[in-house]
Amino acid sequence: MGFFRDKVVVITGASDGIGAALAKALSKQGVKLAICARNADKLNKTATLCQELGAKEVLALSVDVSKIEECKHFIEETIKQFGTIHVLINNAGISMRACFADTEIEVIEKVMNINFWGSVYCTKFALPEIIKNKGSIVVISSVAGFKGLPARTGYSASKFALHGFFESLRCELQPDNVHVLIACPGFTNTNIRNTALTATGETQKETPLEESKLMSADMVALAVLRGIEKRKRTIVLTTEGKLTVLLNKFFPKFIDKKAYQKLAKEPNTPLKKWK
Repeated sequence: MGFFRDKVVVITGASDGIGAALAKALSKQGVKLAICARNADKLNKTATLCQELGAKEVLALSVDVSKIEECKHFIEETIKQFGTIHVLINNAGISMRACFADTEIEVIEKVMNINFWGSVYCTKFALPEIIKNKGSIVVISSVAGFKGLPARTGYSASKFALHGFFESLRCELQPDNVHVLIACPGFTNTNIRNTALTATGETQKETPLEESKLMSADMVALAVLRGIEKRKRTIVLTTEGKLTVLLNKFFPKFIDKKAYQKLAKEPNTPLKKWK
């Protein structure tokens, strides 16, 4: 895969999980890489590894994508160092697990600010360079952007919002030949469930799933990179994810029940027992 060689690729949320996996996979192809995340120590470890794997240059900045000025600074510094941007991968995100009736509204706002507005901000500032290069804009979304999930109201809302925004943007950018990819992994073995917010905004600090049985971040990264190279519109990963998206179109009531039953079986679930 030499498609990305010498291209400037920007990745948000690259300190671990899918973002770090994408950064490492791209480094092997000799890219110029700009990565950001809130955790500077973990981000710098990713940057060092990327350099060892073959990245030509790496810019790593500590950024909170929910803050517009930090996103603007990150993109400006990327253009200042590398001259342009070919690919933007909006990966930064956070999850939550709580029933809406029990959830403080600030939790929903925080999830929306990071997941939705963070992607909008970075896309806004990178867009002129991407248009110039007829490049790619990617958002790492979720099956939760097709099917609202119980106890994930804020998370699902942020992903639905991303789908609406990037589908609209894709339509707008047709004359500019800009590629927009919405990538939707199923449950993936990352840190996102450990850092998921509770009803009061505290981190969950544990995962309710058997992480070893989930799709790896490396597998997701390779699928996303293939999607960019082939200029795909949307990719949905895992058999369960594809079935959920398909069946929800035709049997939404059935999928509502199945989604509730599945997530109600999680350890320490906030959902009531099915009657």
